[in-house]
Amino acid sequence: MQSQMLMDARSYEQEAGKKITPEQRPAFHLVSRCGWMNDPNGFSYADGAYQMYYQYYPYASHWGPMHWGHAKSQDLLHWEYLPCALAPDMQYDKDGCFSGSAATLPDGRVLLMYTGEEKRGQAEFQQQCVAVGDGVDFEKYAGNPVIDRTKLPADASTHHFRDPKILLKKDFAGGDGYYMVAVNQTGDKNGQVLLFSSEDGFQWKFETVLIRGDGRFGQMWECPDFFSLDGKEVFLTSPQDMLPEGYEYHCGDGTLCMVGTLDHETMHFTEEHNQAIDYGIDFYAPQTVQTPDGRRVMIGWMQNWDACSIRDEDAPWAGQMSLPRELFMKDGRLCQRPLQEYEALLEERVSYENEVFAGGAMRELEGVSGRVLDLSLEISPVDEADLYRRFEIRFACDGKHYTALSYEPDEGILRIDRSFSGSRRAILHQQCCQVNGDRRNVQLRLVLDRYSVEVFVNGGDQVMTTAFYTDLSAEGIQMGAFGGAGARADVLACEYTG
Repeated sequence: MQSQMLMDARSYEQEAGKKITPEQRPAFHLVSRCGWMNDPNGFSYADGAYQMYYQYYPYASHWGPMHWGHAKSQDLLHWEYLPCALAPDMQYDKDGCFSGSAATLPDGRVLLMYTGEEKRGQAEFQQQCVAVGDGVDFEKYAGNPVIDRTKLPADASTHHFRDPKILLKKDFAGGDGYYMVAVNQTGDKNGQVLLFSSEDGFQWKFETVLIRGDGRFGQMWECPDFFSLDGKEVFLTSPQDMLPEGYEYHCGDGTLCMVGTLDHETMHFTEEHNQAIDYGIDFYAPQTVQTPDGRRVMIGWMQNWDACSIRDEDAPWAGQMSLPRELFMKDGRLCQRPLQEYEALLEERVSYENEVFAGGAMRELEGVSGRVLDLSLEISPVDEADLYRRFEIRFACDGKHYTALSYEPDEGILRIDRSFSGSRRAILHQQCCQVNGDRRNVQLRLVLDRYSVEVFVNGGDQVMTTAFYTDLSAEGIQMGAFGGAGARADVLACEYTG
């Protein structure tokens, strides 16, 4: 039987969602049915479709008591909204049903595992809970919480203990049953990853500390994921309060990928490489799923906690999911490319070869405009001995507003800047990364979808993601090169036909 709180949320979202037209939403990025969205939850494949649950407050376009929204898709581009899955209606989760994951049980039922938050006077407890159902309607387990402070190791915070990601044992050590990774903070404010195990998904025991922060990568980690990819084990998380390391980790609330190996007997992880997952302003809390044909696909929340006020509170929705990205390894690094289902829906609009930009004049190319566009450029100097200083692309332009992507080849610095996008808040508006490899000849691919841009650098070696909310009437795209003998570019513009 569903609680009155959940039924109220379902009734509200059904009516509020009808008032938002398709033209007010992105063309192929998932946003909430109404109200507020943040972390992806329970990203999975079940019942012949991709399932996306998400952190959700249906009643306003700002953060509130966390529910779980729900949508499903056949191709990760076209989404059907389903009824709100969870509401904070029990004592152990009365202050929020926070992030978690999903698994299909052997009997076909769907298991959701999430963090329930409960405030008791001045104390605040985070504990792991489960709900089980048919994929639409869920019943919270009578034995909740299934993991509380009594199952935590010494020096583990009971307040910062969250975001369980269920893993299948057969994908790691073999056998039946489940592992689960959750993030936690130690007494000296370091992030760590705790590993639990279960035979049935309901009874859990602590196994080991899988990864320790040891003074690196911020003070608390969120939203872990752990999987095998191309012969390596990959750990993803979103740390808070990070300090920069060169041109890595420039967002205080950012993303972290560790690549390494796992001893399947001891479950000891050995780190070999670390990097940011995304170098832009708005990417956080990613989750991955393995597709039926074996691809590893990732989606993240296309927002940043330090920039939430960029969206007006009277907007009909707030928060977007990123373009689904296929993950692959290259030279020990995690790389990303747009989903092949997205690629299949592109149609060439116009192309230019050896187009020269010089003299600092920003100009438009005929046929290259719009807010839903896939734009690829291969940029090189006209004269290596007289190198251009900066190449700039401005989009969502209307003569007054624009968001800019600029590249400085001398140091290989790629910068995104939405200072002039129309935001009325002095929040985080710029981010940069240092391009790997050949810095004189760079490939940039911009995936534009009404309120966002995702920039894939050199075939997905690095990615920069940024949201902006310029009025949709601003459709211009301009390009120009500053300094030196200028730049030469091959340009390909494709339309999304979905």
